[in-house]
Amino acid sequence: MSIDPRRLLGLAFASADLLIEIRDGKIAMALGAAQRILGQSEAALTGKVWRDLFAPADQALMDAIVACADDGARRGPVVIRLAGPVERYVSVVMRALPENGGRISCALTSSQAPSPAVGPEGLHPRESFEDIAKGLFEAARVTGIELELAMIEFAGLGERRAALPAAEAEVLDAQVAGAVRAESHGGAAATRLSSDRFALLRAKDENPENLTRRLTQMVDLDATAHVVSLEVGSASARAMRALRYAMDDFLREGLKDAPPMSLAEAMNRSVKRTLARAGALGVAVSQRRFNLAFQPVVNLATGVAHHHEALVRFEDGVSPFALIRMAEEFDLIEELDHAIVEQAVRRLAQDRSGELKLAVNVSGRTIINESFVDNVSRTLAKFDKAKGRLIFEITESAAIDDLPRANRHIQALRGLGSMVCLDDFGAGAASFAYLQELNLDIVKIDGRYVRELAGNGRDGAMVRRLVELCRDLKIRTVAEMVETVEVEEVVRNSGVDFAQGWLFGRPADQPQPALKPALLTKPSARRAGASESWG
Repeated sequence: MSIDPRRLLGLAFASADLLIEIRDGKIAMALGAAQRILGQSEAALTGKVWRDLFAPADQALMDAIVACADDGARRGPVVIRLAGPVERYVSVVMRALPENGGRISCALTSSQAPSPAVGPEGLHPRESFEDIAKGLFEAARVTGIELELAMIEFAGLGERRAALPAAEAEVLDAQVAGAVRAESHGGAAATRLSSDRFALLRAKDENPENLTRRLTQMVDLDATAHVVSLEVGSASARAMRALRYAMDDFLREGLKDAPPMSLAEAMNRSVKRTLARAGALGVAVSQRRFNLAFQPVVNLATGVAHHHEALVRFEDGVSPFALIRMAEEFDLIEELDHAIVEQAVRRLAQDRSGELKLAVNVSGRTIINESFVDNVSRTLAKFDKAKGRLIFEITESAAIDDLPRANRHIQALRGLGSMVCLDDFGAGAASFAYLQELNLDIVKIDGRYVRELAGNGRDGAMVRRLVELCRDLKIRTVAEMVETVEVEEVVRNSGVDFAQGWLFGRPADQPQPALKPALLTKPSARRAGASESWG
């Protein structure tokens, strides 16, 4: 059956705003809304280098897609940023038809920016990758799309990168990131787990061995990949937990032995290994087999420690972060929070000066439980000297599923003479909603905003706006991860009240006076300053 070419063109434009054909990396033909989409006429586009249409950060992604477009498979849609000062995005679908003389057909439509934002390589930090996974699980449940998790390892990538000059290492990073992104859903569902291990989400492929072949071709390093089916029909919370277990296992063990064939299998394997550690953690908590380390939080107006944050340290030296995360997963966090409060209160009762103040972390899962406030009240009743000197920092605030109840408990803690702080403020949109529902004394600004302040005007503006908002609400602010004099100056000028970080002192077995930033470059002066008084 012959088809009128005009009908074919109409069908093509029904799903795209602009049609482009490329050959040998250059645009051979353009049809459609070129001026509206790209700001150039069809004639002006002809002969231009295809990759130059896109922002530098996304050119490696497009190179990777083009490099593997000769297999006749449909690639995309991929959301990609256009070149130019104005932030504009297009969705691109590509296909190289057999016996088409090496020409690649491309369909472009206007698109919105991918969300959440990605890092400079176009790869997501693990936290936002998990947010993407959660969204894709929900979309797959509605649309029926079958998804899979691909775990990828490039042999010798870390060693090769370390041997390269800095500029060449950056080129390699971009190339690898582009190759991994090209295989992910929409070009925006991939994360780097380590120097040579990556994970991505994508639509299910009947021939998963093609993934390894393409990655090896694009990066010129032996790639190993394993694909795990996603059971998107299961409960979202269970599916996300299984995804975390699978990635944690891959990060620790790589693709040794026999990798799991499904997320359920990955979860079962990890649970068996983890339950033993969780049991040991439960014993450590119940027997109080942990210590506290103390890091100063400095009043920027005086340079003196206002209070110290009490940080848990387990006897076996295992990462506190990993064990606390395990405690959250296995519902041990409330018992751990109780134990830490008890230890902190005892330490306050032993302080003869009566001036020491301690901040303890409390999970969002704990703060909504009635028993926590009762436990704090009973503990403080036994140690009257500790009243008014305890501060609670609410962590993992996303776990708070009942803000009115959480606020009642927060006010009860304040009624006992304690201040309450919201940790990691600004890390998510929920932080702002929490300020509407929770009456707080302090917020701690997320370290991701603080760490790069000295060289990033945008983050500095963000911190100033957060501080202004808190000041209007009569809430004091803490900047964490203050590690340089330059950052300290920026947060001070932004109106932040308190600061915490290695610039003022690392966690220590006993509360120590805050280091004085002006003395940090003078070793002899720093030693002398160690004997100064603090409050």
